[in-house]
Amino acid sequence: MPIPPYARWMLEQEARALLTRLARVKPFALQESMLPAANLLPGSQLAIEKFLMAGRKHLRKLVRGFLHWLHSPAAHWSDAEQAQRRFTILRLRFNAVVTHFDMFDNVITQRSESDTGLWLSGLDVVSADALQLKENYYKAPPVICYLDRGVGAAIRRARTRMPGGGDNPVAIIKVPRERMIGSGIASSLVHEVGHQAAALLDLVESLRPVLEGLGRGSIAEQEAWQLWKRWISEIVADFWSKARVGIASTLGLMGVVSLPRAFVFRLNVDDPHPTPWIRVKLSAAIGKALFPQPAWDQLAELWESYYPLDRVPEPELRIFRMLEKTIPALVAVLVNHRPAALRGKTLAEALDLQQRQPARLRMLLDRWRVVPRHMYEIAPTMVFAAIGQGRVDNRITPEEESVVVGKLLSHWALQSTLQAAANCVMPALEQPKPCGCHTAA
Repeated sequence: MPIPPYARWMLEQEARALLTRLARVKPFALQESMLPAANLLPGSQLAIEKFLMAGRKHLRKLVRGFLHWLHSPAAHWSDAEQAQRRFTILRLRFNAVVTHFDMFDNVITQRSESDTGLWLSGLDVVSADALQLKENYYKAPPVICYLDRGVGAAIRRARTRMPGGGDNPVAIIKVPRERMIGSGIASSLVHEVGHQAAALLDLVESLRPVLEGLGRGSIAEQEAWQLWKRWISEIVADFWSKARVGIASTLGLMGVVSLPRAFVFRLNVDDPHPTPWIRVKLSAAIGKALFPQPAWDQLAELWESYYPLDRVPEPELRIFRMLEKTIPALVAVLVNHRPAALRGKTLAEALDLQQRQPARLRMLLDRWRVVPRHMYEIAPTMVFAAIGQGRVDNRITPEEESVVVGKLLSHWALQSTLQAAANCVMPALEQPKPCGCHTAA
């Protein structure tokens, strides 16, 4: 039976309504008001606007195609049920486009909040620095940050599939609001950056075969290596955080996983995160291998005093002891790993650890005490590493830390904005052509 006139009319009205609502979804550049320094970096904003613009353009094409089909000879051979099915699929696609907009809108709207907007823009700069390596092993995607409730951070990596279709144009990092504002924010933030870096370098997939070849001994040892293999994604991200911000990473991690005892010792094989107790122990061991100093042993002993093993049931205790025993071998695997993406270098070599050794960080702190402005001339992750070193050495108070980090984030936000503007102005002065800072509606 052909589509009844009333059904055809109703579906046409609904499709045209989609077009009118879609027309009201405007680029963020035309509707979000905020301090210029709190805005997204041009690369991030351009990537988001292009992604959303492409989605709107494709959806308009689909809606118009549906309207054309409704009045075409082909529709004469269809019934109301088939026409409704086509429209339902179309509306689901519309909802996906709106969902993409809302997701980015939630991230960008916070940029209008007093202080928070500037700090988030500063965290974008820290993230970009944490992802940057001295050599061009990959093309780093833009990274944007936003605050949310909870104690843990999370990332939606760039170039991963979005709900409803399309690849995410930027990495989006959710930062726990309770971490603002202190050097502990660097631990959570750079851990999530580590997930993005691991994907770009294919670290997890290249490490798993190595781990598969270990643990050929007792049943307990095999169980331990199976757990390390299960947790390797989070372990690699922790390694990256340690390599970029040093002991600040472990201090921040201890703050996040300081939970009731039952959670700290819970062994859940379905959880990709290592059990908190062993995760902190591994963190200290990685730090000791990368940046040797007594403070790592002190932190490990402190953690054991917080959560002693003496009340852990025997079956679980056996697993924890074997995990402890295999930590040195796991750390050696991580430090000496040579993924193909690094072109012959080990992971430790690619991360340029010499600049973040404790002695140099202490020297920087001494210099900054005399000439504070020098702090603003150093790479953001280096600054966080030095502040973390100062905290563990009892040379920086929590009050000083909070004030300094707030000033630094605001400074980095302003500097990145001015630099982006300068990058647009200079080519324009040399040759009259679009600079790419703004996108069309």
